[in-house]
Amino acid sequence: MHFDKVVLETGPDGRARWREEALALSEGQPQARLSPLRPSGGYQLRASPVGFRSEFHCTEHPQWLFVLAGRMEIFLQDGSSRVFGPGAHFYSADTLPEGATFDPRVHGHRSRQVGDEPLVTLFVRA
Repeated sequence: MHFDKVVLETGPDGRARWREEALALSEGQPQARLSPLRPSGGYQLRASPVGFRSEFHCTEHPQWLFVLAGRMEIFLQDGSSRVFGPGAHFYSADTLPEGATFDPRVHGHRSRQVGDEPLVTLFVRA
């Protein structure tokens, strides 16, 4: 049994991209499988009003993002996007490549709140 980890990462070309990997649920009981305990560096809650949107940016610190309420759309430089609703998650690790100077035409992602409900998210630092 496994947990699907959706990862937003920086590719070799410096551009953000999506990747998926399986995390083993190797602990717990048959009726409640768990992953091994992982360390974290704290968490933050964020409330974003209807109409929220960001410019292109990179993730400063790799972190999990969990959508608690509302809907969030993430856009990549290639024009693709993904929408995440309540209960959805991804691991944001699209950091600026070492030695690079941020270029909003190449690096990172942008996001926006979608629909008529404010967006509430939980960030858990890796």
